[in-house]
Parts: sequence; structure tokens; C-alpha cells
Amino acid sequence: MKVQKAYCPALFLSAPGSNHGKTTITAALARYHVSQGRMVRVFKAGPDFLDPMILEQACGQPVYQLDLWMMGENECRRLLYQAALEADLILIEGVMGLFDGEPCCADLAELFSVPVMAVINATGTAQTFGAVAFGLANYRPGLRFAGVLANNVASPRHNDMLKQGIPADILYFGGIARDTQFVLPERHLGLVQAEEVSDLDSRITATAEALALTGLVNLPEAVEFTSQQSEPLPKLLASIRIGIARDAAFSFIYTANLEILEAMGATLCFFSPLADSALPEVDSIYLPGGYPELHLQTLQENLAMKAELRTHFELGTPLYAECGGMLYLLESLTDTAGLRGDMVGLLPGCAVMQNRLKGLGYQSAPMPGGLLRGHTFHHSLIDTPLLPIAYGERLHKTSAGEAIYKLNNLTASYLHCNFSSNPQAAAQLFLP
Repeated sequence: MKVQKAYCPALFLSAPGSNHGKTTITAALARYHVSQGRMVRVFKAGPDFLDPMILEQACGQPVYQLDLWMMGENECRRLLYQAALEADLILIEGVMGLFDGEPCCADLAELFSVPVMAVINATGTAQTFGAVAFGLANYRPGLRFAGVLANNVASPRHNDMLKQGIPADILYFGGIARDTQFVLPERHLGLVQAEEVSDLDSRITATAEALALTGLVNLPEAVEFTSQQSEPLPKLLASIRIGIARDAAFSFIYTANLEILEAMGATLCFFSPLADSALPEVDSIYLPGGYPELHLQTLQENLAMKAELRTHFELGTPLYAECGGMLYLLESLTDTAGLRGDMVGLLPGCAVMQNRLKGLGYQSAPMPGGLLRGHTFHHSLIDTPLLPIAYGERLHKTSAGEAIYKLNNLTASYLHCNFSSNPQAAAQLFLP
């Protein structure tokens, strides 16, 4: 097949680990360039749902995940190439630390020849900051390293000490002052959803203005992105109307998943279990994850929506539920304060939120239509008499994977599946 090429300035923003400010800086950098009249396309490495919400608000464009294990190299390559055709700048925000995981962010950056800029939280350090920068720049020979930016700088004197430790061959873009207006609020699954942060735009803009005083706002060099023409997906879902829950309680869904369903011919109809009393006219239903535990009373009191879902289940409508969507279909859900809410009751059993993480990591999911790749990240435990039809398989087989339940035409699991890993298998979840 003919290889297509496109060129676009690009930068990969990473860090030594989590909580260094990657999302804040990426969002601010995107906002700065948008304010200069540029089209900015932002990607998020890894399986995250919350950071892309922030990044979308910053750049005004859809944000896609890039994940070599879940999606594969070809799909990542295609998405970057398509972005390069239209964008003036591509930004990729990493996940965790630059070399954490397998595959890691460095693998992704190196594969696509995107230079890496490291955001480093400077709290509690001075000249040693330079040693951390040196390690990131030299740990993997051949990785294109653009430089470093200091975050949470306490004072001009602190900034001077940081610069003193930077080796001469590493570019120091400058520092961002420690300021609460630059901080994005968090909760147990990560950042608070974008729509819930009333002053999000002012926080992003304030950080962008601070960033404008550093050297990071200069456009990076252009990167060559390539792709090969691929065959269109089969129209397995032609004439199928899929009802998809989407509101503050159910928002953890990959943009690419929606596009794949549409590419296979589906019509997507969105509804809110929080606010709507009736479902649209649909042939199947998709309940993604989210934060149902934060909306127990509203979900409990929406009797009409629960009745609608029970009716569809009895009629044999395919239902596919992931994580929070699955919790909603249980008999009850209890939060960490002990508040219990009656849920839909299609799945026997109950779930209780925990104070610690109870599920994390990549897994392959043997769904009824074939193997899908996905990720799990949850703080709840389920007690159900229902026997699983299968279990997910962890990437490194360190322990048992998540249970996959099937009851009539209802399929449910804690796993968030990425449909690009096997579109045909994904289609089977929604076929009557």
C-alpha cells in the first residue's frame, strides 16, 4: 500500500511520574497556541478518560487516546497522521512517568520520532533538579529530548538554583510558579471532570499566561507522520440504533469507540440516566463507566429510567455495561460514607465503594464476539451470585483478571474496552 506523509510541529509532554503537572501544562500550552490562532490537536497517552476532558476544553478539538497495547501501532499512526493533515501543532500528554509501563511513553515518542519535553515538579529540590533532567534525557539513547520545564517554583531564587543544576546540553524552558490558581482539582479516580470545574477556563488561561513567559511557547520542529490507506470497516451495525448513556454519572467512553460504531453503520442516540425519563428509540444500549457513586440519590429516584431499562432487558435488547455502567445495573450501590442507593436491579447483587483502589491495569477481554483489549480502574467491590462467563487476562498474568458477566443479552464487566482492538468483536455486543 502507498505510504502517505504529513508534517506538523509536535511535542510529547512527559514527566518523572504522576502528579508533576503534565495535564495542567499540556492544557495551558494548547490554550496559548489556540489564542494565537493556531489549530491544536492534543492526544493523551494511555487509557485515561478524565485528562482528555480537560484537554478538549483547552484546545476545542476532540482528544483521542494513543495506546500501543490497546490500540496497536497502526491505529495510533493513523490518528496522528490525520491530525497532522489539519493541525498547526500536535501535543501528546504522557501517562505516569516517561519510562513507566510496558509499552511506555518513551516507546510511543520514539516510535513516532516526537521530541519529549519533561515537566518536573520542583517542590523540595534545587540543583538536584538537573540530575533528574539528565537522567530522563540520557536513560534511553536515541530518544529525542527537547528539554525540561520546572513546575511549582517557589521563588525567583528557587528558579536560579534549579537552573544551576541543569547540564549545559539540556534546554531549560523555564519555571511555572507555585500558585493554587494553576492547580486542577482531583478526586478518587483522578481529575475532576471538566464540566464540574466551574472556573476551568480561567485556570487554564491563567496557566497559559504564565507559560507565555517561558520558552516553551515557541513552536517545536515539524515531525513527519505517515500512514497507509486501510480498508473501511464492514457495516456490521447498519440500521442499528445504539442508545448511549452520557452525563455526569456516565462519561468514561473513548471517542474512538463512538467513531468505530458509527463507521460500522450504527446511529448513536445519547441519553441521561440522571435527567431523562425515557430512552430514545434504540436497538441496543451502551452504559459506559463514570461516577454513579456520586449521584446515588438521583439515580435511585429516576424510577422511570430504571423501568425503561428493565423493559428493554425483558424484550431482549442487547445491553453492554462497563464498570460504573455495570454498578448501575446491580440491585444497589453504596458509597464510602455508607449511603446506599437502589439501582436498576438487572444484575443480582450489590457493590460497595472502597477507600482504596481495587482494580488496575491492562487486560484482554474474551467477550462473546471475540477478544477485546481494555483496561480496569475501580474503587468498588461487587458481591453477586452470578457466575462469570469468562475472566479478563492481565497483560503480565500477575493475577486473575476481571469477571465478565452475561445474563440473557446483557454483557457487563469492570473492563473498559477499546473497540479499535477488534471492531468486529465490539459490533457483536450490540447486535440483536
